[in-house]
Amino acid sequence: MSATLPAAEAPAGPRRRTPLRGFWTRPVPLARIAVFRTIAYLFVPVDVFLTTAWVSAHADVPTAYYQPLVIGRLLDLPTPTSTVVHVVQWALVACALAAATGRAPRLLGTAVFVLYLEWMVIAMSYGKVDHDRIAYLVALAVLPTIGVARWRDRRSSEAAGWAMAAVMVTVMLTYFLAAWAKMRFGGWDWATGSTITRAVIRRGTVLSEWTLDVPGLLTAVQWAMLVLEFAAPLMLLVRSDRARTALVLFLLGFHLMVFGGLRIIFLPHCVAILSILPWERFPDAVAAVRGRLGRGRAPAAPAAAPPG
Repeated sequence: MSATLPAAEAPAGPRRRTPLRGFWTRPVPLARIAVFRTIAYLFVPVDVFLTTAWVSAHADVPTAYYQPLVIGRLLDLPTPTSTVVHVVQWALVACALAAATGRAPRLLGTAVFVLYLEWMVIAMSYGKVDHDRIAYLVALAVLPTIGVARWRDRRSSEAAGWAMAAVMVTVMLTYFLAAWAKMRFGGWDWATGSTITRAVIRRGTVLSEWTLDVPGLLTAVQWAMLVLEFAAPLMLLVRSDRARTALVLFLLGFHLMVFGGLRIIFLPHCVAILSILPWERFPDAVAAVRGRLGRGRAPAAPAAAPPG
């Protein structure tokens, strides 16, 4: 006679795994954080002096033209006089270079985030707001929460996993909300209109001007952009290092293609995309390359003296 356990006492079966289970707490090697942190902080002077060098020109703009963003009004940030702009500029660059060394990661990282946030308020409070900054700004916000991390740190951290998940979600939302904005303000006419055609006429290069002679091509490109942007949440299902690398190559390839055809590049967003890569492998790869170069440069052993 076989006995059966009551339902309340029956052994529980394996918990069903969902694709996103543990997404926010999946441990990440601290070496990944250390390498990406160096990249993120070293990009600050590039952004300040090259990518958005025009921000410093606001030091010479009459303060009457300053219309602070909502966050600028809520935090009662200072009006960007010439002194304020130059102090923020040089303090930001100095803190970023210091933070790139990995020292005092919480203190210097927080300083970089606060100063870059103010730099962006100064940049975007004159009538133009770019959408390619939010993922990079989130990266600067979450990096100080992790603490000490070294390039060869083999430990894994849930705090690091949470930080990188936050950046990845923001990267995804940048694409998804871009599609949402297209539908909100342009409707389906955006996909069937001549948005990219106008962009090619205004900013096109030899790599894109030929598309104007192919009927329907740019309209198809606009539909493809909408589909891919609305499908951006699928990025969160990527797990393996190989798949993550393929995703990064695809996204960076898209932005390089846009730059080649329209001379538009979202560099801060591209830096945020780099957070998806398994950077913990980078120090070992560098050491292996150095080892090969060292062996190649090693002097040949002296020939044995002839007998006799």
